[in-house]
Amino acid sequence: MKKVKTISKVISALAISSLLLSACSTGNKTSTKPAAKVDASAFPLKMKNDNKSIQGGILKYGLISDTAFEGKLNANFFESSPDSDVLQFFDEQLLGTDENYMYDQSGAATYELSNDNKTITIKIKDNVNWSNGDPVTAEDLEYTYLVVGNKDYTSVRYDSLMQQVVGMADYHAGKTDKISGIKIIDPKTISITFTQANPSLLTGLNTNPMPKKYLANVPIAKLVSSDQIRKHPIGFGPFKIKNIVPGESVEFVANKDYWKGAPKLDGVLLKVVNPTVATASLENGNLDVADFPAEQIDKARSLKNIEILGKVDLAYDYIGFKLGHYDAKKELNVMDNPKFQDKRVREAMAYAIDTKEIGDKMYRGLRFAANTVIPPSFPKYWDKDVKGFTKDVNKAKKLLDEAGYKDTNGDGFREDPNGKPFVINFLAKSGSDIAQPLAQLYIQSWIAIGLNAQLVDGRLAEMNSFYDRVEKDDPKVDVFAGAWGTGSDPDPSGLWSKDAMFNYQRWTNAENDTLLQEGTSPKAFDSKYRVDVYNKWQQLIHDEVPMIPTLYRYATVGVNKRVKGWDLTNGKNYLPDVSLTSENPVK
Repeated sequence: MKKVKTISKVISALAISSLLLSACSTGNKTSTKPAAKVDASAFPLKMKNDNKSIQGGILKYGLISDTAFEGKLNANFFESSPDSDVLQFFDEQLLGTDENYMYDQSGAATYELSNDNKTITIKIKDNVNWSNGDPVTAEDLEYTYLVVGNKDYTSVRYDSLMQQVVGMADYHAGKTDKISGIKIIDPKTISITFTQANPSLLTGLNTNPMPKKYLANVPIAKLVSSDQIRKHPIGFGPFKIKNIVPGESVEFVANKDYWKGAPKLDGVLLKVVNPTVATASLENGNLDVADFPAEQIDKARSLKNIEILGKVDLAYDYIGFKLGHYDAKKELNVMDNPKFQDKRVREAMAYAIDTKEIGDKMYRGLRFAANTVIPPSFPKYWDKDVKGFTKDVNKAKKLLDEAGYKDTNGDGFREDPNGKPFVINFLAKSGSDIAQPLAQLYIQSWIAIGLNAQLVDGRLAEMNSFYDRVEKDDPKVDVFAGAWGTGSDPDPSGLWSKDAMFNYQRWTNAENDTLLQEGTSPKAFDSKYRVDVYNKWQQLIHDEVPMIPTLYRYATVGVNKRVKGWDLTNGKNYLPDVSLTSENPVK
């Protein structure tokens, strides 16, 4: 019996090694020597192109995804990054931001904050119009709050800040048809009053208006599936939609009446491109701009016709545990799944993984080991002193022993404390050349400490199916590998509060509730106080392990050398200024 266990462990170690090596292969050539890390910090933020711009032209943009975009093309309904990619061209929020993601006066509206920091007054500029010609009004922003706060709204923007609007609780409960804290001062001016001062007013306030007149005949419950959102959405951004092939491509034309002036391009052609051909599409000029997977970095760096831009992204990868379910009626997460309630099991699974080696070898340094769930793209709030989890197989095994998970039948896998089989059903999504070896590496890492882990249904899930199963708390899913784009507001409540739909772990904790409230309390206008709160919160997440933060990432973009003005600088509204310097792509 002991031989079975020993052989199993040896095979696991060899499998992990071979998976790392196979993930380091380039194209069809497989090397037994891992390629060197890339110094991603050396990538510039801005496109360098001093050539003279041509008049107009069509930019070809690659939405890199192995699946169709969902088509929830409104800022108050989208839930996936592909839809966000589409939205950036034709819609925007009213308030602009500076390089620290703080609202400033550079956007389509200006604002004033009251002396008590409870009321924000937003004034929309006179020349801001929807792409159908209707003016963007104060009622359009009020309509956003009426939609998102309504019981019939089924998406995820009804967050803690939204709930703090005066009168929102009564409106959400159906006691009134108005929100008392929202006042229309004139057709272009609106004030919103909150129950308490909250520093996220200056970073996380929803200033994404919805075209009330255009959507007037659609019931709130049917908005997300309506043609006005899916097939013929309108915005007030630099481009407007000419044609959509659902899930596949979008043709944009310049919005000549854009509030900042007509964009320099005639239009943009966005098309979904599989990650496996991202760099090939850049090489042959089929795309002017595209993100590309980390495993294609060598190919991308060899191309003479593109510039690579990069920065640390507002994102992190993670392994999440399904600890319960979301109660839609009560609008609360309920932590009632006993399978992973013992945090020592969660800790053991974290210590089994070598995230540094994954980042260095699989992602060539374009992703790097995460220590906490606030990424370093928030330098003020990221706590570098949280130790994170580094691979320690002996510690992992000891934790499982202490928790009573032992191999009682000699099959090489641990049973639970009651002697019953303990199987971990792991959900991972497809999307790149290394998706399969990465998922297998996680599985083999857990097998190496005696845990019987396997892929749900024996295969990877495509993105839309993956998130559908995670959101609906599919009972087949025990553990899942996800990723979050955090947005520009440092407040993590939207992902972690007890009532957050995005709290996919369904983790609840009294100290978590307290710290999240303190982080958005009036005291948190004191930056030092807020930093201290979020440091404590990050340590709590590490200690309780509702998820394992695995990797931070660099956003890397390949840009054809005929493109001018592409800019990754934080807070910069650069799309209207993008131009081309030749009729045809540089090849």
